[in-house]
Amino acid sequence: MPAASTVLRVLAVSVVASLTVTGCQALEDTGRVIGRGDLVNELAARLDSAHELTYSAEYQLPGGRTVSIAQSRDPVRTAYTYPDGKISVSAESLATCETTGKPVCTLTVPPTPSNRPSVAVFTEAERRGMVTPPAVMGLLTTAALDPNAVIEQSDTTLAGHPATCVDVRSAEVSPFTACVTSDGVLGSFTGAVDGKPTELALSSIRDSVDDAAFDLPPGAGVVDRRPSRS
Repeated sequence: MPAASTVLRVLAVSVVASLTVTGCQALEDTGRVIGRGDLVNELAARLDSAHELTYSAEYQLPGGRTVSIAQSRDPVRTAYTYPDGKISVSAESLATCETTGKPVCTLTVPPTPSNRPSVAVFTEAERRGMVTPPAVMGLLTTAALDPNAVIEQSDTTLAGHPATCVDVRSAEVSPFTACVTSDGVLGSFTGAVDGKPTELALSSIRDSVDDAAFDLPPGAGVVDRRPSRS
C-alpha cells in the first residue's frame, strides 16, 4: 500500500489538473484571489514535508482531554498518545496500546516504508480521536473539486507558530475549519471526520522529543504478534 502522504500528493495534483481543464475557479482571502488548486497543493506540500521533522506536539480536545504526537527522525519513530491508549511506531514494531484498565500493548510488524506512518496507523489514530493530515487533505481535496465550494483562507498563530487556516463550505463534505502551521504541522481542526464531530487545537509544540515518549505505558502487558525471528 502506498504511503498516505504520497496518495494525498497525487490527489492534490489531480485537483490542479481538473481545475486547469474546467477553467478559472478561485476563492477569496480578504480581497486576494487564490486558486483552489494552488491552495490544496500548498497545504499538501506542508503536511507532506512534516514527516521530515523531529517534534513533539500536544493538542487540546473538548472536555479538557489531550492527545499528543512525538516524532523523531534519528532513529525514525512516531508515537500518538490518547486518553485511552497509545500507538508507537518504530523500525522494530507497531505497538497498539489500550490503557483503560490494565495497560495492554499488541506488537505487530511495522508499516513499510518505515519512514512514514501507514494508512492503517492513521486510521487507528483517527479511531482514537486524533485528526490526521490525510483526513484533512481528503476533506480539502473533495471540497476543492466542488465548483460551488466556498474556501476562505486566513492566517493566525497557534502555540507561537504562524499558521494558514481554511474555512470550508461545500455540498460534498460537512463544513470544517483547519489550520496548518508554516512547518506543516496540523494546527487545529473543527468539523466532522467520518460523520463524527471532532475538534482539536495545538496547545504546545517543540522541536525535540524525549525518548520516553516512545516507551510502552508503564506496567503494560505485551502481546507480540510479530513473526518469530528465530
